Amino acid sequence: MDYLHTVGAAVRSQRESRGWSRRELAEACGVSERFLAQLETGDGNISLRRFAEVAHALGTTPSALLAPADGPSTAKPIALLGVRGAGKSSVGAALAKKLDLAFVELDQQIEAAAGLPLGEVFALHGEAYYRRVERDVLGRLLADPRPMVVATGGSIVNDPTNYALLRTRCQTIWLRAAPEDHWNRVVAQGDKRPMAENPHAFAELRALLTARDKLYARAEHTIDTSDRSIKQVVAAVERAVS
Repeated sequence: MDYLHTVGAAVRSQRESRGWSRRELAEACGVSERFLAQLETGDGNISLRRFAEVAHALGTTPSALLAPADGPSTAKPIALLGVRGAGKSSVGAALAKKLDLAFVELDQQIEAAAGLPLGEVFALHGEAYYRRVERDVLGRLLADPRPMVVATGGSIVNDPTNYALLRTRCQTIWLRAAPEDHWNRVVAQGDKRPMAENPHAFAELRALLTARDKLYARAEHTIDTSDRSIKQVVAAVERAVS
């Protein structure tokens, strides 16, 4: 299923780069618009003949569309995991700069795709919709063969499909920290809302970390960020992925 999601994202990326709608691609390759939608979201399998027709209509080859799913592990994106305050943004930006790679905030890409701030995405459409957008955005990002550094949303580990896609296509790094570190970093960023609006926020944070520990531990690498500077964490991540 992860393979199909990646290939589907490659098809969509090629279609959008040509400025085509699904209907236009369907007319060009002879595959129904409905099936193309299933193919692009990773929910539809396709015969080799039909896949070749889609590729040729897009002006490319089946092997080129399959390349993102079969790319060498040395070119895998680096995905940073962790609860808010783990340091994904600061470490990710510094790591990307040092390695001369693009840096992507997954949640920002989701907001752009949905046309709404994350809070409104959840409030108006619910978690299921957010997960679908997350999966679609992640698939499109991973269809790009160029390596990058990705800061993921803290809850991506709660979705088995999205997390499996991430672990299959990326070098995953859990930036682990103590609850106190998460809390102090968020407050140091100037956000005192957790404490002001919820007197039980710290206890809830501790419970959240405990609940997700086993999921985060499935990442390929774990880097302890407690009592470490951003420079030290970046160096540790660089050693892990080299």
